[in-house]
Amino acid sequence: MLITRHCCACLTMVVVVVVMLLRPSAAQPSPGYYPSSVIKSMAFSEGYTNLWGSQHQSLSQDQKGLTLLMDRSSGSGFKSKRSYRNGYFGVSIKVQPGYTAGVNTAFYLSNNELYPGKHDEIDMELLGTVPGEPYTLQTNVYVRGTGDGAHLVGREMRFHLWFDPTADFHHYAILWNPDQIVFLVDDVPVRRYPRTATAFFPDREMWAYGSIWDASDWATDGGRYRADYRYQPFVARFQGFRIAGCQTGAPASCRPVAASPAGTELSAQQRDAMRWAQQRSMVYYYCQDRTKDHALYPEC
Repeated sequence: MLITRHCCACLTMVVVVVVMLLRPSAAQPSPGYYPSSVIKSMAFSEGYTNLWGSQHQSLSQDQKGLTLLMDRSSGSGFKSKRSYRNGYFGVSIKVQPGYTAGVNTAFYLSNNELYPGKHDEIDMELLGTVPGEPYTLQTNVYVRGTGDGAHLVGREMRFHLWFDPTADFHHYAILWNPDQIVFLVDDVPVRRYPRTATAFFPDREMWAYGSIWDASDWATDGGRYRADYRYQPFVARFQGFRIAGCQTGAPASCRPVAASPAGTELSAQQRDAMRWAQQRSMVYYYCQDRTKDHALYPEC
């Protein structure tokens, strides 16, 4: 009987090992390049200033962490002090668990204030959710004259991330250079939007922004679930502010931040990591949406 138990235990162990070997790895792959480690973090005030809702902002004692609140009266937002014609823009974010439907925690680039109605925008947005359902990371690119009442041509790609964004800080970054836009999560490229002969591409100066705001009309299941202020205040925490790039007015000799160890193009290891992220986590891609008028998306 003792021998039988041992044999069963051995068989169980073999089965477990086989299952583990057959199961796709959940571990985040190494992209081989970590720009968030190369670019030094800064105090909030070094690179940013309040834009709106200052009463809903609080700085940490070391000035390197910022908490934004949203309640029934207001959300809050901040903006970079300078504009850029390319660069790396990153920040670590931790969002609130529980009922957060309708809440949009955003980090993005835009020139809306300079070109109202004809602006460019590059977005990373953590869209709130209902208990039991994951947050959605939405990435988007708007180019010249989309939004603000003009014909809206969004290029959304959405992800259910391979980690819980409420459990800890994770680093979200936009790398924008003359050849491409790369969206990174913990240095893993999750999306690349290249400049091509047919694609519309943002090439005018932009500022970096962060905010928390009520996007109930569309953010959670197309607006089915809305912000419920019985759960207010809604909290988003930002730290690890990083900016590097060519400011507006910098000399032509200013070089864009490298996308990889080799320079402008992603390495094979980065492309493999991006393929892993998309296969594992992507839940929507505008080029695969049959309801879209693809005449508006020549890059598809």
